[in-house]
This record gives sequence, C-alpha cells and structure tokens, in this order.
Amino acid sequence: MDTLDVAAIAGFLLVYGLVSRRVERSYLTGPMVFVGFGLLIGTEGLAVVDVPLDNTGVEVLAEATLGLLLFSDAVRIDVMRLRREYALPLRMLALGLPLAIGFGTAFAALLLDVPLAVAALIGAILAPTDAALGQAVVTNQAIPVRVRQSLNVESGLNDGLALPAVTLFIALAASEEDFGSASSWVAFAAEQVGYGILVGAGVGWVGGWLIGWASDRDWMSGVYRQIAVLALAVLAFTLAVEVGGNGFISTFTAGLAVGLVARNACSHIEEFTEDIAQLLATISFVVFGAIIVGPALGELDWRVALYAVGSLILVRPAAIGISMIGAGLKLPTIAFFGWFGPRGLASILFGLSAVEHAHDVDLGPVFVAMSWTVMLSIVAHGATATNGAARYGRWWSEMSADAPTEAGLMAEQRGRGIRRRKS
Repeated sequence: MDTLDVAAIAGFLLVYGLVSRRVERSYLTGPMVFVGFGLLIGTEGLAVVDVPLDNTGVEVLAEATLGLLLFSDAVRIDVMRLRREYALPLRMLALGLPLAIGFGTAFAALLLDVPLAVAALIGAILAPTDAALGQAVVTNQAIPVRVRQSLNVESGLNDGLALPAVTLFIALAASEEDFGSASSWVAFAAEQVGYGILVGAGVGWVGGWLIGWASDRDWMSGVYRQIAVLALAVLAFTLAVEVGGNGFISTFTAGLAVGLVARNACSHIEEFTEDIAQLLATISFVVFGAIIVGPALGELDWRVALYAVGSLILVRPAAIGISMIGAGLKLPTIAFFGWFGPRGLASILFGLSAVEHAHDVDLGPVFVAMSWTVMLSIVAHGATATNGAARYGRWWSEMSADAPTEAGLMAEQRGRGIRRRKS
C-alpha cells in the first residue's frame, strides 16, 4: 500500500470510531461497514486503493490477523472447565468438519459445474469458521459457557485441521496425476496438527510461566507484560511453521497454555490482544472489500448465489446436526451450533493461498464462490448475532428451570467425568 491507501484507511477508522457505539446499537456490524468501505475505495469504486491480489502483504495481513484472533480467543478459555466439557467441540471437529467438507464438495460439484478436485477445494476452503465474526456470540454472557467455549474451540482449531485438505485439493486441482500417496498426506496432516500443538503448548507454557514468575517478583512493567504475551503468539506461529507444523493451531494452543499458567499475571492481556486483533481484522475486512469483493461482483450468477446460501443454511447445519446425534442436546442448541459458524478470514486466507500455489489453474470459480459466501456470511451472521444470541439465552434460561433438561444432562455428564477421574 502507498501512503494514500494508508491515509484513507486511517481516516475511515477515525470516523468509524466516532460513531462506533451508535453502529453497534443497530443491525449493522463492524465487518459489514468495513467491507462496504473497502468496496467503495477499491478498484470497482473510487480506485483509491489498488493492491494486486497476489500481493504478499495481503496474505501476511490475513495470517497475522487470524493468528492473533485465535490467540486472544484461546486466552479467554477456561482450560479446566474445557477438560470436563470437551465432548461437543470434539464432535464438531472430528465429525462435523469432515462432513462439512464432504457436503460442500458434493454441493459444489452438483451446482457449479466444476471438476471434482475444484469442488473439493471449494468445500474445504469454506468449511472453517471465523473467530472474528463469531466474537459477538462467544463473548455474550447470556450464552451458556459450555456452548460459547465449544464454538470458540471449534473456530480455533478447524482452520488448522482443514489446511491439509485444502493443500491436498490444491495439488489435485493443479495436477490429477502427481500429488503423492495417501500415506504422505496423512503424514502431512499429522505433522501440521502434532507439531502445531507441541510447539504451541511448549511456547505458551514456558513463556506464560516465565511471565507469571517475573510478574510475581515485580520485574515487569504492565506495558511490557502485554508486549511479551504478544511476542509469545508470534513466536508460537513462526516456530511451528519453521518445523513443519500449523501456525494457527500453534497460536491457539499457546493461548490456551498462557491462559492456564499465567491467568493471574495476565489480567489485562485479553483486552490488549483483542484490541490489536480487532485493528488487524478491521484492516483485513477493508482490504477484502477493496481487492476481492469488487472483482467478484460481476461474476455473480444464480448458481453462485444458490451455493453461497446453501453453504450457510444447508451444508454446515446438516454436518453439525449429524455430528450431534447422541449428544443429548435439544434442537435449539443444535440449530444454534449449526447456524453460528460464520465464514471469514480463514476462508479468505485459504483462497489467497490457492491462487498463490496454483498459478496455471483457473480457480476463478473457487474465488467467486468463496467471496460471495464470505460476503453473505458477514451480513447474515452479523445481522443475527446479537438477537439470535439473546433469544437463545432466554430459551436456555427458561428451559434450565425444567427437569429433566439439557442443562441437567450437561451437569450430569460433567459429574460422571469428574467421578471417573477421581476413581
């Protein structure tokens, strides 16, 4: 970006900040406004910002934003509670995510008239959920903690778990002959997840313990305590990538570890990391509107529109619904899980990666489907987040007064888990 691009975005941030509380009280959300402003100043609008799609800085911005959002979300999670309540996020990750990729693939192959490998790439790119767009839900105190943490953990891990599938389908789309054996891709997925978890846990645990130790001795100032934690997120990401792991899984795991071992010393770190992550997310959505949304506007047809709608209201809800069979949840909770899976930065990042690594392949359908699905998700999930969370919270409060209830079942399941560990 040149100085005019930076000035335009900085001026917009100032103006938005002046009216941000009034915007929050309406049906508009920050991402809606940010993408709309990006479209206004982009190549299809006033052409103030003219950044090429393959610009390395765009991908770095998306990676930094997503990594920091995952880290800040993970720091908020109560790990001890999560140990008792891992069943729901495990179902969504182990069953729901593969089903979402499969359903998305079948839907794209049926509707978009693309090769199977390209359809699979679309399904994999649009399977992960977005931590930034889910903030309004996972921070809403009206929602039961178990539900909020399940959505938070899912959004923190599903992009890293989807990355091996995205990489495989990029290779398949680029060449149907030389893409390696099945065992090589299983090993790649294991390395991505395993190294990511190991590096993130190590960096977060050791770094968090050191910050807590130094804070207890009054060696650290408040500002540098915050900066040190931010450095842990960067360190976890870069070291994981260096050894062949997934940086996003690493940063999320590091955030969990920091929140576990240094929560008392890091009382204000959540606000600091959230503020930095929110700034980067704002810029990312502006850039998305400027360089991706504009070109995609002219590519919309009824097939793409139907796919975008179906991806949100059919693909994920069906996958989550199947993954929750036998979980003992009532229909409103299953529907809440199924609907609040917004697509955003992870899908954008995967789309940019596909363009970068498949130069000789026409991935126009992939990018158009991704762009319109993310745009629709920003509007639909943003417009329903506050009211939807409030309605679900009221239902939960009313329902939890009855017996037997879903709330009682959850408590009973937690009690059984505690008794098993004690025995």
